[in-house]
Amino acid sequence: MTTQAPIVEGNTPAERLIHDKRFFGHPVGLMNLFSTEMWERFSYYGMRAILLYFITDTVANHGLGIGDGLGMAIVSVYGTAVYLLSIVGGWVADRMIGAYKSVFVGGCVIALGHVLLALPYAPGSWAGICCVALGTGLLKPNVSSMVGELYEKTDPRRQSAFSIFYMGINVGALLSPLIVGWVRARWGYHAGFSVAAVGMAIALVSFLATRNHLAGAGDYVNNPIELEERPAIIRMVLLVAAGIVALYFIFAIFNGIGIQALVNMMSLVAIITPIAFFVVMYRSPKVTHPEKSRLLAYIPIFVAAMLFFMIFEQAATTLADYANKNTELSFLGMTLTPESFQSVNSIFIILLTPVFAALWLKTKDRPAAPYKFAIGLAFAALSFLFLAAMSGAAGVTATNDAQTGAWVLGLVYVIQTIGELFVSPVGLATTALLAPVAFRSQAMALWFLCSATGQAITAQLVQFTEGMAPTPFFGGIGAVTLVFAGITALLSPWMVKKMRSADEEEALAAPVIPDATEGGIGKITTVIPKVEPRRRNRRNKE
Repeated sequence: MTTQAPIVEGNTPAERLIHDKRFFGHPVGLMNLFSTEMWERFSYYGMRAILLYFITDTVANHGLGIGDGLGMAIVSVYGTAVYLLSIVGGWVADRMIGAYKSVFVGGCVIALGHVLLALPYAPGSWAGICCVALGTGLLKPNVSSMVGELYEKTDPRRQSAFSIFYMGINVGALLSPLIVGWVRARWGYHAGFSVAAVGMAIALVSFLATRNHLAGAGDYVNNPIELEERPAIIRMVLLVAAGIVALYFIFAIFNGIGIQALVNMMSLVAIITPIAFFVVMYRSPKVTHPEKSRLLAYIPIFVAAMLFFMIFEQAATTLADYANKNTELSFLGMTLTPESFQSVNSIFIILLTPVFAALWLKTKDRPAAPYKFAIGLAFAALSFLFLAAMSGAAGVTATNDAQTGAWVLGLVYVIQTIGELFVSPVGLATTALLAPVAFRSQAMALWFLCSATGQAITAQLVQFTEGMAPTPFFGGIGAVTLVFAGITALLSPWMVKKMRSADEEEALAAPVIPDATEGGIGKITTVIPKVEPRRRNRRNKE
C-alpha cells in the first residue's frame, strides 16, 4: 500500500511548480490534466449520446431491443451509478492508492468498457456499460483534485486553472456527440462506441506520457488506512455490500431477477444515501449548533439542485428520445443527427460563462446563493414548459410522427444552460461554505448526490409515465418544478437568515486572544468574523 509522503520543504507539487508558467502562465502539468479530462469527457459524452438509441433499438438494427421506458430508466440509473461511484472513487484515492493511480486504473476500466461496447455481443455490451460507470467513478473526482494539487491555496492562478480545466470538459463534451453521432449514422452503434474507445485511449496515452510534468501530484495517499482500522473498514464494506444485495433480492421478488430489479434498487440507494448523510451529520456530537443551522439551510438548496439535475440530465433520456422521434433534423440547410443537440449545452456554456463571471463580479456575487438556486430551477422548469407548449401546438402525441423544428429543442437546451450557470458554479462553493468542519470532505459528496438522486427520480418517472404524450409529460414536470422553484425563493430569506445567525452565533462565541503591544502586555481583543460589520451597521441604523 502507498504510504503518505513526509512533509518537507519543497515536497508538495505546488511548492515545486510555483514558478512554472509554461502553459498560458500555468504549470505545464495543467496541460496534461486538461488533455486527459478533455478526451475522457469526449469518450463519456460520446458514449452517452448514443446509449439510449443503442439500448432501445431493435436487435435487427444491432441494438439491445429494450422498451423505451425501461431503456430511459437504464440510462438514468447509469448516470446515477457514475455519481455514486464518484464518492467511492474519491475514498479509494484518499485512503488506498492515491489520485494518480485512481485516474489511471479508472481510465483503463473505461477503455475496456468502450471496447466491450464496440463488440457486437449483448452480454459484452452490458459489461461495458458497467465498466464505464465504474471507471468514471474512479477517474472523475480525482482528476479535479490533482489540478488543485498543482497550486498552493493562496496561488492567484488557482481559480484561473480550474476555468481552463473546465473548458477542456466542455470542448470534449461539445465535439463528441457531433463526431460519434455522425459515425453512428453511417456505420452503426458499435462503430460509434469505437470512437469513444479511441478518445479514452488518447486520454490514457496523454496522461502517462507527460507524468513527469505533474511533479508528484496525486502520488500520495492523503489519509492512508492504518493497520488497526482495517477490520472496521472491512466490516463496513461487507455490511454495505450485503445491504445492497439484500435490497436487490427484495426488488427481485416483485420485479423478477434482472435489469428491472437493478434499476429500482439503484434508484432507492440513490434516494436513501443523501438522507443518511444529512441524518449522520445532524446527529453527530462533533457538529455545533451553528453548523446545524447551516445544515438545515442547505436542505432546500439540495432539493432545488436535485430537481434541477432531474431535468438537466434528461438530455440523455427523454430529450434524446424527443430529438430522435419528434424533431426535424434540419436547420438552416444543414442535416443534423439526433445526437448533435447534446452539444448545444457545451457551446453555450463556453459562450456564456465569461458573461456570467462578469455579471457576478459587477453585482459583487449577488443575489445570495439560495436565490440563485431558485432562479436556476425556474429556468429548468421553463425549458420543459416551453417544450410542452411547442409540442402541443405541433400536435405531437405518443403515437404520431408530428415534429417540431430543430430550433425548439435547441432553445430548450439554451434555457437549461442559463439555469445551469445559476446553479453549477455556486454548488460546490455553497456546499463547502455550509458543511460542518468535522464533515467537510464527506459533505462535498452531497453535491455529487444531487445529480445521482435527480437521475434516480427520472428513472422512476420515465417508467411510470411510459406511453404518455410529450405535452403532459414535459408540462407536468415543468409545472411541479416551477412550484418548487417558487417555494425555494420563498424559503430563501429564511435560509439566508439561518446562515447569518449561525455566523453571528459563532462570532459571539469566538475566543479572545491577547493583542500584543510594544509594552509586552497585550490588551484583550475578540476575533471578529466578516459578519460583525453587518451587525454593527444594523445597530447604527437602529
